[in-house]
Amino acid sequence: MSISVKKKTIMDAAAMRRALVRISHEIVERNKGVENVALVGIRTRGVPLANRLGKEIESIEGVKLPVGSLDITLYRDDLSTLGYNPVISETDIDFDLNRKTVILVDDVLFTGRTIRSALDALIDMGRPKAIQLAVMVDRGHKELPIRADYVGKNVPTSNSETVDVALEEIDGHDEVALSDIQG
Repeated sequence: MSISVKKKTIMDAAAMRRALVRISHEIVERNKGVENVALVGIRTRGVPLANRLGKEIESIEGVKLPVGSLDITLYRDDLSTLGYNPVISETDIDFDLNRKTVILVDDVLFTGRTIRSALDALIDMGRPKAIQLAVMVDRGHKELPIRADYVGKNVPTSNSETVDVALEEIDGHDEVALSDIQG
């Protein structure tokens, strides 16, 4: 069994907050406002990030965006090779995706496979006008032609490293750490 050992902090709470403020402004600017824009966080850590972006955009534009959560478990392409029973969470999107610009939110972009699964899940629920991707960290190593539109921080990593995003809502503190995989 492999474990990860923290090597260094890449982003502290203040750096994460600044990144989310910047991404919020970029979303507003790129979309020329937020009319027909919705945020959808990928479970687990994409959900609180989407909620934070929603609050920040509301403080900028004075508009409360619809925010949803997406469980992609059944859309994963590695279900048969996981070796355990996956935990299925609830997808909670209580607004119409049709003709909306959906900002898909996740914590780390790595191979692109999670995002591909999320795209499949979203398309099964409606036909958005556009789908954009916001991530806290892009660590490279893409296996699919997927790139983020909004990135908190680009962190080139090796395959023997992992990027761990901790969020106050789940982990009790905010931090992005780089760890070595050992074992």
